[in-house]
Amino acid sequence: MRSSIKRLLNLSLLSVLFSFAMTFVFVGCGPKEGEENYLKFKKLSDTQEYFSYKGDSSLLISGHRGSREPGYAENSIEGFEYLLRKMPIFFEIDPRLTKDSVVVLMHDETLDRTTNATGKLSDYTWSELQSYRLKDSEGNITVSMIPSLEQVFEWTEGKTIINLDKKDVPMQMIVDLIKKHKMEKYVMLTVHTGAQARFYHDRLPGVMLSVFARNDAEYEDIEISGVPWESMIAYVGQSINEANSHIVKKLHDNGVRCMVSYSPTHDRLRTTEQRIEAYANEASKSVIKPDIIESDYPIEVWMVSGGDKFDVE
Repeated sequence: MRSSIKRLLNLSLLSVLFSFAMTFVFVGCGPKEGEENYLKFKKLSDTQEYFSYKGDSSLLISGHRGSREPGYAENSIEGFEYLLRKMPIFFEIDPRLTKDSVVVLMHDETLDRTTNATGKLSDYTWSELQSYRLKDSEGNITVSMIPSLEQVFEWTEGKTIINLDKKDVPMQMIVDLIKKHKMEKYVMLTVHTGAQARFYHDRLPGVMLSVFARNDAEYEDIEISGVPWESMIAYVGQSINEANSHIVKKLHDNGVRCMVSYSPTHDRLRTTEQRIEAYANEASKSVIKPDIIESDYPIEVWMVSGGDKFDVE
């Protein structure tokens, strides 16, 4: 009798331990917050397919310098993480060189606006920058440090795409860093001319490019570069209107998504209510709906767009 009770107790204990272990496994291995928004590409053609124009009214959002969310600094990993927990998004960021040629993220040539340091970024070494912190858009000092591009590469892989704007970093240096970290599937490169597009395509075949096609001259410059259309998205200006709609149609015929930027226009309005009204008005008057919107306030644009469709009543 005693031995039977002992066996039952042992079995009960094992059952409890097993249940506890399985609970730990399921909880510990569950998806992280925002992981449903991650982009995971097995090959470069997957990246190209993701950005291709399909005529299905789908909308992608690009965070301009990350965003201007209170408490989070632009061009900061912490800001990227916050937004990715909220929505699917990729990021336009700004690589610049320190005094000792480390590539870091900084939009301005100077540090005054976005950090608690002063003067030119190029006068500081990477080591010296570790003493300073980034500020949010309201001027509050955050916990975020100026990240190096290599740190951003490490964070980005398997999560999202980063679009590197063209600042003061030599193009070959960008190529070398991408190859070193094998980041071809997770980067996009902004180019202003067909020659720049060709430079990157020859050295990183198939890598995604964000090209300028705001007018006929820019479109033709990209067209004669010979870079395949499937490797591109196109920035067509601050809106799509009668002046550029014919360019958008040609780009769509070539399978290219077209991007507009609200950063120089609607994003400059002071209140959330004003911006949301402006975003909605823009949607209603667009001759052709944009396929990608770049904004300093991506969450607000995402709310107005209704998620993954640009469809405002």
